Amino acid sequence: MTEQIPRSFSVTLADEAATAHLMADIALLIGKGDVITLSGDLGVGKTVAARAMIRHLAGDPLLEVPSPTFTLVQAYDLATLPVLHADLYRISDERELEELGLTQFRDDMLTLVEWPERAPSALPIDRIDISFSMQAGIGPDARFVVVKGFGAAAAKVARLGQLRQFLNKAGYRDAERRYMPGDASTRSYARLMKNGVSTILMNFPPRLDQALIYGGRSYLAAVHLAEELKPFVAIGQGLQQRGFSTPLMHQIDLEAGFLISEDLGVEGIVTGEPAAPIVPRYEVAVDALAKLHGLDLPASLPVPGSSDYAIPAFDVEAMLIEVSLLLDWYLPDRGVAVTDRMRDEFFALWQRLLTRILQEPPTWVIRDYHSPNLIWMEQRDGIAKVGILDFQDAVLGPAAYDVVSLAQDARLDIPEEIEIGLLSRYVRTRRADGSDFEPAVFAATYAVMSAQRNTRLLGVFSRLNRRDHKPHYLRHQPRIWGYLSRSLAHPALAPIRGWYAEHLPAPTD
Repeated sequence: MTEQIPRSFSVTLADEAATAHLMADIALLIGKGDVITLSGDLGVGKTVAARAMIRHLAGDPLLEVPSPTFTLVQAYDLATLPVLHADLYRISDERELEELGLTQFRDDMLTLVEWPERAPSALPIDRIDISFSMQAGIGPDARFVVVKGFGAAAAKVARLGQLRQFLNKAGYRDAERRYMPGDASTRSYARLMKNGVSTILMNFPPRLDQALIYGGRSYLAAVHLAEELKPFVAIGQGLQQRGFSTPLMHQIDLEAGFLISEDLGVEGIVTGEPAAPIVPRYEVAVDALAKLHGLDLPASLPVPGSSDYAIPAFDVEAMLIEVSLLLDWYLPDRGVAVTDRMRDEFFALWQRLLTRILQEPPTWVIRDYHSPNLIWMEQRDGIAKVGILDFQDAVLGPAAYDVVSLAQDARLDIPEEIEIGLLSRYVRTRRADGSDFEPAVFAATYAVMSAQRNTRLLGVFSRLNRRDHKPHYLRHQPRIWGYLSRSLAHPALAPIRGWYAEHLPAPTD
């Protein structure tokens, strides 16, 4: 393994607000298991920085965050990112850390450590050190700060420097940062408030998946998931030019992977707890899909300042790799040993199903066209009322796929009668637009795409739990099972129905 060279970043912070901005920027780049140390003399601002980080992650600027000087350790069970805040000032012997449970840093939370020099040998190799000092000539409230990354954290500190340069160049250095929860990807987001206007900062680092297990390609490359910012820019602008509501892009750094865009708001297409669909809004969302699928769409799109982006085809190979997640993650989780014979039968059955439906003319498939990624904008007209997010993974494939994403929402229950109503509305609209649309063919493709998508999701949610330590996704599996059961009842799935009946156990509640 190549040794990681420590990376450093330094900045002069004019006041506590500037400290809060720095800590918010660091928060965009960190996650569970990260360790941040805060060093410097008494009164230099270590606790101010820790408090700013915790309040930012909590989304509460008034959250009480006392100094743990006397309690030594304070835990914050934040929904976004649990935090352990430790102050080692009163530690006289590193052996005292055993009483605090700090001999090993936890991988399920962020750890902030003040006075790390009291226990240097206990610090992990992979960490971010932030040192604060007061210096002559910079003002009584200003602080000189050096941020240094060691081990795996070196890359995060290098990216911090890039992020700060991007914000300075874009004119957002002094903008207020507001934390936004992330998604299942490596992307992260923050709201930037400047002159009363909210914009969205996206951190989209190049995704380097080193596991080359699919014919010399990573999973990301094999199933055509975006590995950089360029597809987001291309698809977003392509949709916008055709009358769909995607965020206007104000500042773009394609190479580094930073973007400042329009904030479409927070109002969604669901309501209540547990969430339930707002049917009229779902109807507009399905109208938008019908409009998109009726257009003559190009296979490549221009990107300002770069070469054209060729939209990848959602081919049989990619779809087979996606459904293989069921074999690799879901079935082992359910205690099923996958034999070579099971695997061979599974792929042979899916190969025949997918080859047949992919004979249809392709369209743009957004892939995650469902409630978490759809914003309702009442002030706009027609299909523009639906704001579309998370479209960077778009491919060329069957129109039915995105209708499945919407009508069988992975995050909330869609009653079957509502699903049928949405499908009927889509079919009526497509038949009325004058295109060569065959309802029976669409219905069969819808069933196959439902089975394919929900098979993949059972595997994805198991992988998110097992590999990425995100167990909350497991609560969606019973719903996914229900959708899968619906689709398997269609005659188009008859060839594979028996395999599922024999080998696939239901998820636990």
